[in-house]
This record gives sequence, C-alpha cells and structure tokens, in this order.
Amino acid sequence: MRKKMGAKIVAFGLSAVMLLGLTACSGSADSSNADNGEGSENELHEITLQVGSDSALAGLEEVCKLAESEIGIKVDIEYTVAGTDTDNLIKTRLSTGDLADVLVYSPGALLMTLNPSEHFIDLSEYDFVDKLDETYKSAVSDDNGVYGVPMGTTRAGAVMYNKNLYDELGLEVPKTWDEFLSNCDKIEAAGKNAIICTMGTSYTIQVPVLGDMYNVLADNPDFISEFEKGEVGFADIPEGVTSFQKLADTVPYYQDGYTAATYDDGCEMLVSGDYGHWIMLTSALTNISSLYSDNINDIGVFAIPGDDPENVGITAWMPNGLYGNKDSDKQEDIVKFLEFFVSEKAIETYLANDAVTGPLCVKGVEYPENTPEAVTNDMQSYYDSGKVSLAQEFLTQVKGSATTEVCSSLITGQYNVEQAAEAYDDDCWKQAEQLGIK
Repeated sequence: MRKKMGAKIVAFGLSAVMLLGLTACSGSADSSNADNGEGSENELHEITLQVGSDSALAGLEEVCKLAESEIGIKVDIEYTVAGTDTDNLIKTRLSTGDLADVLVYSPGALLMTLNPSEHFIDLSEYDFVDKLDETYKSAVSDDNGVYGVPMGTTRAGAVMYNKNLYDELGLEVPKTWDEFLSNCDKIEAAGKNAIICTMGTSYTIQVPVLGDMYNVLADNPDFISEFEKGEVGFADIPEGVTSFQKLADTVPYYQDGYTAATYDDGCEMLVSGDYGHWIMLTSALTNISSLYSDNINDIGVFAIPGDDPENVGITAWMPNGLYGNKDSDKQEDIVKFLEFFVSEKAIETYLANDAVTGPLCVKGVEYPENTPEAVTNDMQSYYDSGKVSLAQEFLTQVKGSATTEVCSSLITGQYNVEQAAEAYDDDCWKQAEQLGIK
C-alpha cells in the first residue's frame, strides 16, 4: 500500500524516530511485537462491508473471496435492504457510528449528501488513486479529498446502432443531430425502420433526454449549479429545450406497435438488421450478448450528437463505489482492501462474474476477451479523448420522479416541446423543495 511521495517522506521520518525509540527502550522489534501479542504478517485480518441487496453481487463476492487468499483480509459482507430504505439505514448508522468498515454506495450527488469528508477515508494521498478514470474520480471527490473506488463498469445513454445496416447503406457515424436525422431518412428510404422505441418498458423513453446531458453542459458548464437554485431551467436555455426537441424528432421514425414494444423486443429488433437505431442505456449490451451472442459485435454505439461536429461527447452513468469508514479502527486494512479492489487481478475476477456495460473506471486494465467492440472501440474512444459528462443524477439530487410521464406526454402529443421542458423543470424543482435545496 503506497502513499504518494510527500506522504512517504513524512512516514519515513516518523518511522525512523519510532525505530530509534524502540531500540533504546527494548530489545528487537520482533520481541516487542511478540510481547504486545501482535500476530504474524500472515495472520488473517477481518473487515466488514455493507452493500444493498439490489446491487449486482457476484463479482463483489468473488473479489472478497480472493482478498482472503491474496492479501490476508477476510471480508464479512452484510446485505441490507434496497432502495430508499438503504439511504435511511446508512444515514442512521453514520449518526450512531455503526457503519461497516466499507460501504458500497452510489457516487455523485447521493454520495455528497453523506458529507464524505466527515465520514469516509480520503484516498487522495495513495498512489492507486491515480489509476482511476478522471470522470469517475470527479464523482467520488469533493474539495477535500477522493473517497471511493469503482465497483464494475460504466454505462452510457447513447445511440446503439446496427453496423451491418450502416455498412449496407454506406452510412457514417453522425457527428451532428442533423446528420443523424439524415441517416434515419436514408434507412427509411431503404424500407427499414430507423428508430426503435420500447414504450412498453416505460423507463426506456427517458434516455434520449437524459442521455443528452453532455450537449446541455457543453456551452453551459454552470447550468447544474444554477438549476439547483431554481435560477435557470431546461426550458430557459436553447440546449435544454433541444434535448426535448430531439425526443420529438425521433417520433416519426418509430416502428409500428412501439407503444407495446418491450426492452427485450428492442434487443431482438436491433440485432435483426431491419432496424437502424435504439437510443438506450448501454447496459442493453449485456442482454444482447446473453440472448444473441453471435450478433453482439454487429452492434455499435455512438454518442447522442449535438450541433458541433468538433465537440461530440457521451453521457455516462457511473457504477457504485466502495468507501472506507473514517471512524473504523481498521483503516490500514480498509485501504489495503480498496487498493486490492482496483488491482488487475481483482478486476479480472470481478469482470469474469459481472457484465461489461461500458468502459472501465480504472486505467491500464485489459478488458475480457469477450467484451463487445461497442465498449472497447466505440465507447472507449470518448473516454480516451475526455469527451464524457456525468448524467444528471450524478451531478445533482434535483431530478424529478415524473420524467417518464413527461416524455410520454411529449411522444403522444399531449405536450409540445416547450411544455415538456417546462413540466420537467417543475417536476425537478418540486424535488428540490422537498430536499430543502431550492
């Protein structure tokens, strides 16, 4: 477990002073350890880990087993209730000092509600933090430190497309929204369906709006802080309205029966070669790989484009993080475990037992051989070029509960674009008032 150089120099100086004191006061260091009852370096240490039962657990469990044999740390996993009950339990345990040694929890805005600098170990002085992807690091950091390491891979809200159909029609990946609509027209002209909509699985219709956050922030970097205060909304800036306009633009291209089509239907349609695009969370790659493994590399991914062909970026959803309890008396073991968790061997073990839905959050680690090219080639390119934004829910707690209903009303014509943007703002600000933010 290595700290950065400044910390190492201080530690070396302190160690030298302590060693001189021990030499003067007693015999050998070994006999001192024995007299104090300390175990050998091979002694098994134990820590506790708390995780919500709604998390993907197979990869975590296997890494915890591996930690016992590799670094001599036994991890006692506690599975807690899921959803908002998890949040309440965590806050109660933080207030009473009963939190586990390691907590698995969301990064971003939800993490910030826990006041991480007060409750979690600052990892910024350790070398292994330099391995973390910068976008992920921003989601587990505040002005006082870095607190978490990632559990799993990212996802994106993006356009999944059939590469065979693109090749057949001589289409190129679009760099602007107008180019995207032009591709849709060409697909329709060829007798195919341009855009899949799976309204039968209602949450999926939000993705074209929520996945456009990169473009909203591209020319409005202060938008989120102003949005939280109620000073400006999506309806007040062109880029915000455009997110809803894009959703409206897709409607004429939907397939027949889209109101009843489900998520599984969307996966089947995309691989068939008769449908061009599906604007969806890239976690769908997992389902496609499971059901249609021979076709997984027929599917590509590109970011929801904006208006600037020189600034095309993707909107990402971050995986949960592992955070060390600052009040635990096992901090050295905790940090050792967190460092191990982002080692190549641990990540390899984790990914052998969990799905790869997007780029890794740890640099310099190879993907499993069966990772879809949509991840290793398409999505990774945005990370390599730094063209990534966090999704709204990681930037702010202010995200309303009626997004699906707003998007549905726009698709079915009950709202026009401006009304949808205003309804979305109103819904979010109700949430802000309930949280005491606005």
